[in-house]
Amino acid sequence: MEAPKTIRLDAADNVIVALKAIPEGADIKSEGVTASDPVPSGHKLAVAAIAKGEAVRKFNQTIGFAITDIAPGQHIHTHNCAFAEFERDYAYGEEARETDFLAERGTATFMGYRRANGTIGTRNYIGILTSVNCSATVAKHIAEEVKRSGVLDNYPGVDGVVAFVHGSGCCLDANDEGFANLQRTLWGYAKHANFAGVLMVGLGCEVNQIPLFLDLYGLKESDTFHKLVMQDTGGTRKTIAEGVKRIEAMLPAANACTREPVPVGAPSVALQCGGPAGYSGITANPAMGPAVDLPAGHGCTAILSAKPGIPGAEHLLTRRAASREIGEKLIERIKWWEDYTARNNGVMDNNPTPGNKAGGLTTILEKSLGAASKGGTTNLTGVYKYAQPLDTTGFVFMDSPGYDPCSITGQVASGANLVCFSTGRGSAFGFKPAPSIKLATNTPMYERLIDDMDINCGPIADGEKTVEEMGREIFDYLVDVAGGKQSKSEEWGYGDNEFVPWHIGTMM
Repeated sequence: MEAPKTIRLDAADNVIVALKAIPEGADIKSEGVTASDPVPSGHKLAVAAIAKGEAVRKFNQTIGFAITDIAPGQHIHTHNCAFAEFERDYAYGEEARETDFLAERGTATFMGYRRANGTIGTRNYIGILTSVNCSATVAKHIAEEVKRSGVLDNYPGVDGVVAFVHGSGCCLDANDEGFANLQRTLWGYAKHANFAGVLMVGLGCEVNQIPLFLDLYGLKESDTFHKLVMQDTGGTRKTIAEGVKRIEAMLPAANACTREPVPVGAPSVALQCGGPAGYSGITANPAMGPAVDLPAGHGCTAILSAKPGIPGAEHLLTRRAASREIGEKLIERIKWWEDYTARNNGVMDNNPTPGNKAGGLTTILEKSLGAASKGGTTNLTGVYKYAQPLDTTGFVFMDSPGYDPCSITGQVASGANLVCFSTGRGSAFGFKPAPSIKLATNTPMYERLIDDMDINCGPIADGEKTVEEMGREIFDYLVDVAGGKQSKSEEWGYGDNEFVPWHIGTMM
């Protein structure tokens, strides 16, 4: 029988992770235990006796508590390990350090779009935004008509015309937190560096009035920003025709935008994981760490999000906070989520999903610790509300739900123009206008879904590459994609259906 392949992530752990399925009765000689249960790949096995109520430890962190006595060699999962609250030492800023910026900072470049307002784009789209769901059909018809007409063939420098529609914008309290989320999201897209031009379409009687929105955010109509209100334009047919006309008027200037050498530190990168599993916190997510530290060294901003995906790991981030105030902002958002879930009769541990659990993740604590490893080692320099504009560089946190499309919508609204997305189960995902690269956490899944995955991080678990080597490969790939190389999801055309602003609050 082939010796079981396992990994111990820290000497203080009382579990190991199966890198391949372990049959019952298999001897793990390196740990001196025999498997008393079959253990699927990516799942955990006890290497010490764990008494009922005692902490189960992985990454040298608590990932849950034994709900029954666990003997060495037993499979550890939801049947014998569960989430529970426990005290954590936030140690605000104790591990913050002077960032050791790379010597090459300021010299490394990629081919990007330099916009008139000084921002840097990685793509060159024209976007159609909607103030309300009532204008969604018209916006989609405008985009479809432009594509169907063939006019884009005359403008090869334009990446496409995309409608970003949503199901909100009316019957909301204009003073509501959810309404503020929507407005920040739309504003972030209206000024996003990956757009050469934007058309905003409304109905006319919605709560989210376009004129009021423009006044609030200081936006004005121009050659690159147009608005249409259906009730003023004359209804569906006339608004579609006028919308097509406005898009066609923007195409020549958009096509004239050309790539030029710009600093590698210019883009902002959204860090995400979707469909994580047991390998996620071992391979792809930790590899994002050095991939984040490298661009941070160039002055780039890396955005970690999904607040329900960090409970149990927040104390690792507060220790790296550049100030106590930043660390306390993170904990304030944690407390908001605890209140939010409680008043909606939910619990913080309702995530991991069934797919996460099938892949080996047992509790939200375990999922969080793996997810937080995406953030590298540099200081936490900012904590932001959903879709809030970034005003700093380095490693930051933006509040959002764990639902990938919704979370990334907020990150892109905050300014992200690249998405780095790991998956252990094979999430089908792409995002416009920000290109998304997909990192496979394990080799079997990468080989099975090779047409959808950009990079295989499985060689870390296979013992063929270090986390640092993999991180450099991810960084280099990000630079190539920023400069125009299409990611796998772009080749398939993903990204038209993933715009999902975070709706919270009362629907009147």
